Parts: sequence; C-alpha cells; structure tokens
Amino acid sequence: MERGRKFYLALLIPTLLILFLFIAAPIGQSVALSLHRFVIGLPQLQNLFVGLENYGELLHDPVARHSFRLTLVFVGTTTFFELLLGLLLALLIHQRFPGRGALRACVLIPWAIPTVVSAQMWRFLLNDAYGMINYALFGMETGRYIPWLALPGTALLSIIAADVWKTSSFAALLILAGLQVIPEELYQAGKVDGARAWGRFRHITWPLIRPALLIALLFRSIDAFRVFDLAFVMTQGGPADATNVLQLYAYKKMFVEGWMGYGSALSVGIFVMILILSVVYVRIVGRRMLEARV
Repeated sequence: MERGRKFYLALLIPTLLILFLFIAAPIGQSVALSLHRFVIGLPQLQNLFVGLENYGELLHDPVARHSFRLTLVFVGTTTFFELLLGLLLALLIHQRFPGRGALRACVLIPWAIPTVVSAQMWRFLLNDAYGMINYALFGMETGRYIPWLALPGTALLSIIAADVWKTSSFAALLILAGLQVIPEELYQAGKVDGARAWGRFRHITWPLIRPALLIALLFRSIDAFRVFDLAFVMTQGGPADATNVLQLYAYKKMFVEGWMGYGSALSVGIFVMILILSVVYVRIVGRRMLEARV
C-alpha cells in the first residue's frame, strides 16, 4: 500500500513542476515586484524596496476605487443575465424536437468565437457611422445615431451586452449538464400527481440544478472579474474611465505608464480577491452538493 502511494506521488511530480513553473513562479515574482518601486525608464528607482507602500497607495488611489466599483458592476450584471439567459437556453435545448442537435451547436458558436474577435465584431456593430445597430434603430438616411462607445452611460452597457452575448451559451452548457442527470421518472411522477409545468420546474428541476447553477456562477464570476480584452478592444477604458476595469487599469499602470511595482500590486490585489471569491464559492458548492446527495 505504501509502495503504491509513493508510485502515485512520483507520477504527480511532472505535473507539480509544470504548475510551479507556470503558476507559482509568476505569482511569486509578481508579489516580489509589488514590494519594490520599479519604474521603467527611471534607473535610479530600479529595485527600490518599499515594502507595503504600493498597497497603501492602492488603497488611496481614487482611480483604483473607481475601477473596482466598475468591475463589481460588470461582474454582478453580466453574471445575473448570463445565468438567466443560460437557464432559458438550457431549458429550451433540453427539450426533444427536430433539429435539436443543430440548435445546440449554434448556441455554442458565440462562446467558441475568440473574445478579441467578438469584441471587434461588437465594436463594428456599435459604430456610430456605419454600425448595424444604429442602422436598425434609425436608418442611415435619417442622420440620427447613438455613439454607443463614446458615451459614459452606454459604453459600459455595450461591453456588458457583448459579454452576455458571448458567454451565456457557456452557462447554458453547464446548466444543461445538470438538467440531463435529472431522472425522467421524477417528471412522470409529477405529472401523475397533477403538477403543471411550473410546479415541476419549481419542485423538481430547480432544486436539482442548483449545484450546476452554482458551478456556472463560480466560473462566470471569476472570468468576469478578470475581464480585460473586451474593454481593451472596444473602448480602451474610455470614455472618461467609464470602462476602465481593474485588469485594464493594472495593464495601463504596468505597460503604458511603466509603474511595474504599482501595477504588480494591483495584479496581486486582483488575484487575492479572485482567490477569496473562489474559496467562498467552492465551499458553498460543496455544501450544496452534499445536501443534494442527502
């Protein structure tokens, strides 16, 4: 028994080395860099150890607080609508009807498109001069249009819409997996007892797909919290920092302004928040699964 355990542990060594090389080492380097005043182009400040000073500046940075609030709005809004639309899509493609396989494949197309391509597509759709959305609303001959990506009130909504369009299908895929493990006999028993469609959904479907919903919530919340590419491609964080989410702000600090130490502190802060969020969700999901088994 002991010999077999050692053999299994030895098989894990290559995987652990890869994880250390590509995950632990970069995280450790970022943490170390966040403790230094490192500015590209200012050699006199290279590797100046400042301890937690970067984190202190981060707490008093009004732009960082604004970016944090924007990120929370983005995460909350996109996650809610993605789970709602994902649930509706999953319920639809779970039914038996001709062409169900083709519809399932079409539903996954937005998720399969690379995010940068999706963001560029939405940027063209929302263009104030030749975008199809303005054309559908007003027509080209009227001369009326809405500069969706140039107004603070609509720029964030545009990015939210693009993210919801792209990733609702991913939530639908996870929820569909939960729907497919529900025994058909439960629905037959519900029909025998006189339960209508809403009653069967409320008392059978909803309780049994909650673990799948929580898993979808976990993945989508984490992914939404680290949003970067949509904001970078569609608005560059503008107008007037209306879409300057945390990841984009950290990128600007590190690679545009050259403040590598401060940008690393931002990145470490984002990592800690995502880690805390993940631990909370995993504990909730584990407890729900245990309740479902009981």
